[in-house]
Amino acid sequence: MELFCDEVMSELLDDNLATASFDGKNWSNPQHGGGCSAGHFIKWHTIKNQEESVAQDVARIRSHPLVPKNIPIYGYIYDVKTGKINEVAEATKVGKAA
Repeated sequence: MELFCDEVMSELLDDNLATASFDGKNWSNPQHGGGCSAGHFIKWHTIKNQEESVAQDVARIRSHPLVPKNIPIYGYIYDVKTGKINEVAEATKVGKAA
């Protein structure tokens, strides 16, 4: 979800509904026509910065009234290239138990 933004997804769908191609830099449709403008009204929940996104999610969980304050909450990012799980320091800080 970090390889595109809402605008790019909406434009691709507006042009064509077939699976788009990614060349490592840009998205493009293999064919044109037959798209649908409904994609402009969907929030795709794209991610610009994984660490920031994880920290925000942990903060949201930490502040939820149904989550006990004495339970620590952690945030990690799975690296698909290495197979490692990396802790997000800011998320751990935000999720610290009271």
